[in-house]
Amino acid sequence: MGRITNLRDLIGVVKDKASQSKLALVSKPNTLSLRLAVLRVTAHSPNAPPDDRYLSSLLSLGDSSRAIASTLICALMDRLHRTGDSTVALKCLLTIHHVIKRGPFILQDQLSIFPAAGGRNYLKLSAFRDGATAATWILSAWVRFYARYLETLLFASRVSGYFLCSSSCAAAKDKQIEKLTSLMNSDLIGDVNSLIGLMEEMCKAPDSLLLEGNKLLYEVVGLLSSDYLSLTNELLPRLGELKERLGRLSFADSVELACDLKRLEDCKERLSGLFTVAKPPVQNLWSLVQNLREQIEMLKVCREGRLLTFGTPESKSARFDHRVSKFCNSVRFSSGKYDEINKFALVVVEP
Repeated sequence: MGRITNLRDLIGVVKDKASQSKLALVSKPNTLSLRLAVLRVTAHSPNAPPDDRYLSSLLSLGDSSRAIASTLICALMDRLHRTGDSTVALKCLLTIHHVIKRGPFILQDQLSIFPAAGGRNYLKLSAFRDGATAATWILSAWVRFYARYLETLLFASRVSGYFLCSSSCAAAKDKQIEKLTSLMNSDLIGDVNSLIGLMEEMCKAPDSLLLEGNKLLYEVVGLLSSDYLSLTNELLPRLGELKERLGRLSFADSVELACDLKRLEDCKERLSGLFTVAKPPVQNLWSLVQNLREQIEMLKVCREGRLLTFGTPESKSARFDHRVSKFCNSVRFSSGKYDEINKFALVVVEP
């Protein structure tokens, strides 16, 4: 527990004790230990991330049964939505992030379907404000940003079919990567779009990165840095597969991919300022992005050149010759298994 340094911290400790007493009185015996586990992880202790002993205990409890996991998630969300304290809110969000990164499957599954009525996992913190001090006002901006990022991460994970940035979903991740070659171009580009959206959310982190000695924010930035590396490892095989298909992409798909790559490249400077991740995958990602953008630009120039060729006035016989294009001008199918058809596909130009 962090050291008590002011009246606000002391009041927070008193609130925690009062909450524990209240739980003992009103909670059912079978849920008391679960709600106490949430309370310990999200205590008011100043400038300290959730105690790893309590956090590990909570994650372990969540692996017991679906009913227990559901109760834990409901208790955690109830704590998050009821608090007006920026420290408690950040601890709740950190706990959610830890569930995503290293929680058991049952607990992750209950998080993904909360609320039980269905729909997205709305953390509902866009209006969160803690105006007690200047420091808590800054922390409030981090609460709003962090909640929005986790919402985006949960949504993108539903699109991917497994929890992104999770060490406990390695098997599902490997299986998905094996299936990349069988995905349609539009689905593959959709995956890339979703992952880039997560990186864009990272870039929206408040400019006031770290308050003096605030270990909570150090913990948040550490988890985000780990996610940055995980997302890089997710993007590399997908962009690599799209590079292999580049000559077979439709005009619309190539335009969409070019826009996505521009969005990703726009994140580079901000991400480099936020995180000091100098590992080979990160360097490989930015090299691949630049290479892909250059190749797409070359394809664009080539296509424009062919259009100009088709538009020049020539003799009727020459114009007829251009109505039937060679292989480089042919209509191409998105899948490689149609390569033989591609060789004989024709582009007919109206006279």
